[in-house]
Amino acid sequence: MTDESPPVPEAVLTSATERLEVEERSLADNEELLRALSDLTPIYETERSYFVLGNYDPGPMGRLDLVVNRLNRRDDAYAFLMSDVRGDWENGIAKFCLLADLVSHVVGVAENEPSGFLVEQGLLAGTEEYFEKTHVLKREYPEAHHPYGWMEDGVFELFESEGRLYEWRTGDELHEAVAEIP
Repeated sequence: MTDESPPVPEAVLTSATERLEVEERSLADNEELLRALSDLTPIYETERSYFVLGNYDPGPMGRLDLVVNRLNRRDDAYAFLMSDVRGDWENGIAKFCLLADLVSHVVGVAENEPSGFLVEQGLLAGTEEYFEKTHVLKREYPEAHHPYGWMEDGVFELFESEGRLYEWRTGDELHEAVAEIP
């Protein structure tokens, strides 16, 4: 990092260091990782940061962009997608964990066929630290009796019981659901 970079909070460095030590990575890989993370300085420069997860297919990707754009309109907030972090990451779970550690909020946008973050949903529901900061925007399909699998339904029930599941059907309803996220 350059001298102009803001100081990284100690907790962030500790978490990142612990995760990096778990993996066998070369010095060059670690330097690339730190360069990629340095692009995300707004995470610790803003009051609220949002790591947005979901399906990267063309239609759903437009809705992910909508969520990121809406969250970024807030004062003192920064929202981003996993794809916004550059670098060649061989372990997507390690990348996910590092990013989830850094942010104040994780926002999942769930749509069927596929939801786009099924593996991450398990980590979000099964890790207390991630669960407490996660909000899920779940697309409802009135014409479908059971659009999601039983595992996803269980995850949705957990978030609903905590008041952090927001349902939507249309683009307008998605706007309204995003507005409910703190």
